[in-house]
Amino acid sequence: MNRRQFLATSTAAALTTPETMTDAHVHVFTRNPKSPYAQGAHPPDLDASAEALLALMQSNGVDRTVLIQVIHYRWDNSYLADVLRRYPRQFQGVCRVNPEDPNAPEQLARLTEVQGFHGVRLSPAATAEGDWISGPLMPPLWRRCARLKVPMTLLIPASRLPDIHPLIESNPDLQVVIDHMADAPLADAQAEDNLLALARYPNVFTKLSHLWSISHQPYPYADTRPRIQALLKAFGSNRLMAATDWPVSLPHLTYAQAIDLFRSRLKDFSPADRTQILSRTVRRVWPFT
Repeated sequence: MNRRQFLATSTAAALTTPETMTDAHVHVFTRNPKSPYAQGAHPPDLDASAEALLALMQSNGVDRTVLIQVIHYRWDNSYLADVLRRYPRQFQGVCRVNPEDPNAPEQLARLTEVQGFHGVRLSPAATAEGDWISGPLMPPLWRRCARLKVPMTLLIPASRLPDIHPLIESNPDLQVVIDHMADAPLADAQAEDNLLALARYPNVFTKLSHLWSISHQPYPYADTRPRIQALLKAFGSNRLMAATDWPVSLPHLTYAQAIDLFRSRLKDFSPADRTQILSRTVRRVWPFT
């Protein structure tokens, strides 16, 4: 093989080799008496252990993953803390604290400084049950998050997004990550406006995930393309990150399909934008070793 043939072959191989992805949002859980599920939890009967996830990552070209404390354990972060201890290079972890507990800031500090978590997740409901997001316990928790220099991650309905503007403005250096594009319905213009309005804040990011949740079409959810384009225009690729939400996504698509969805959906993006969304943005917020 001469030099020209070698270069042509190498270029073709590079074009067909899947790009490495860093997954911004995954849950792990397993039935283990050492880390029991919370009372009243009803987790699905499947193997969503860290080891099962690592096997999927290896076979699908995913090098690192951000693990989000799953609701099945409520505020007991011990299983995820153990996973982070055992696999420090592959995973970063986001904890949960009870947002209605006045001691939540101290709990977050302990989980960050002692157990190695990098970020916290809050989940305000759209109903009156989620009114705590505008209550007096939020400012001290957000301030502590900012002082710890870890991201605030929000599973939040689009209707609630205006409630967080004062908290963002009071903590301009705090990185805030909106999960699943706030699940803003495609046909709801107000919901989309609420989401896009957050682009004015330079430290707000959003995860491109739950396409199956907002789409009215089968995989690969072609009707979600305008939403992704609108987010790209508003936020820029440096504030968007790809995420699978495995294993919550399993009733809709496999892990392999979820990974391929982003690689194929972003093919017509510029190489810089594609790389940013697939790996660089998430690593900006969650710096892996």
